[in-house]
Amino acid sequence: MKATIIGGGIIGLCSAYYLRKDGWDVTIVDKTDLSDNCSYGNLGMIVPSHFVPLAAPGIVSQGIRWMFNAKSPFYVKPSLSMNLISWGLKFLKSANARNVESAAVPLRDINLLSKGLYEELKDLPGFDFSFEKKGIMMYYKTEHVAEEEIHLAEKARSMGLDAVALSREEVKALEPQMDPDVLGAVHYKCDAHIYPNALNRQLVQWLRESGVKFVTGTDIRKIVVEGTFVKKVITAKEEIATDVLVAAAGSWLPEITRMVGVSIPLMPGKGYSFTLASPEKVLNIPAILCEARVAITPMGGRMRYGGTMELGAVNNKVNMTRVQGIVESVPDYFPGLELEMPAEKDVWHGFRPCSPDGIPYIGASQKVSNLLIAGGHAMMGLSLGPATGKLIAELAGHKTTSISVAAFDPERFS
Repeated sequence: MKATIIGGGIIGLCSAYYLRKDGWDVTIVDKTDLSDNCSYGNLGMIVPSHFVPLAAPGIVSQGIRWMFNAKSPFYVKPSLSMNLISWGLKFLKSANARNVESAAVPLRDINLLSKGLYEELKDLPGFDFSFEKKGIMMYYKTEHVAEEEIHLAEKARSMGLDAVALSREEVKALEPQMDPDVLGAVHYKCDAHIYPNALNRQLVQWLRESGVKFVTGTDIRKIVVEGTFVKKVITAKEEIATDVLVAAAGSWLPEITRMVGVSIPLMPGKGYSFTLASPEKVLNIPAILCEARVAITPMGGRMRYGGTMELGAVNNKVNMTRVQGIVESVPDYFPGLELEMPAEKDVWHGFRPCSPDGIPYIGASQKVSNLLIAGGHAMMGLSLGPATGKLIAELAGHKTTSISVAAFDPERFS
């Protein structure tokens, strides 16, 4: 049986991994050479703690305030694009307590599944991506955010997650190189982190050695459908016959599904990161600076800083003002951690594929019988890669899935 995967990011690579392990003849098609997909520059966090979707109460009013600050963590580029307007209306409709409550268990379960799969993967020959179970620290400076984060930690514990609120003194004991200027932090001990650059390279190598075919540097010209069945994918280089098509094209997912008459609402959210190779001070535990929405991850002696969410059309312009917002926010939390502005050439950017309700799309199409859709993971693509790949392989083989995929129905907005 032949499976064709459109998209060579972490979701596509993990789907190929589990399909190949199940005996499928797999081909991956990607418009790039796979050297810089969206997972290479991310913060490497595996986050069962992230059970609250992007579309949540309060995010709309907060986002409007942020839009008037050029250095803020969130920005929507004003546009008359019907895609943005349609997505925005769906987002507004989804940003409510009901969406948060219904998403919590599915997001927790898929993140825990993924964490377990990472633990299996790290012990296999050929894989060494610096998997560490130190958790993640959510730092807060204001009473309002402290109250929100402590309440969220209580919710996490009620869901079986290991989370503990720490005082400033307790934080200092865990970070002896730092002197945090914070009220405290929540330590999500349930979380973990990896070095994503190594993971991506090792997955590609394993797939190549296992016989997976890569067709890279080419666009999809046409997807041939007979009745409700995809027969082949036509690229600029060749035609590929297939029994199952997996659409895992990241922020380009809507363009692919549109070719077979399936509409998937999604917007790319540009994020930035930069990595310091030999920093003077290194955090012990990955951190998220809550008010600033900035993340910091230690990676084998390196320190990677990242943040911002720019919703708008895909473009490769680096907005250094937004990078400056990341740089300036860090010493507010860690006064001894002064950063210099990185050169533009050293700033990585990628596009997080965002669904309107903040929940990924994972499942089989009801309109096209052999189409599987995997996308819309936003900032959790790296975290959810293995779980998504395993679920896709199980769906392709018509097996009972490891967890329910009902909440991830890719055609829920149809």
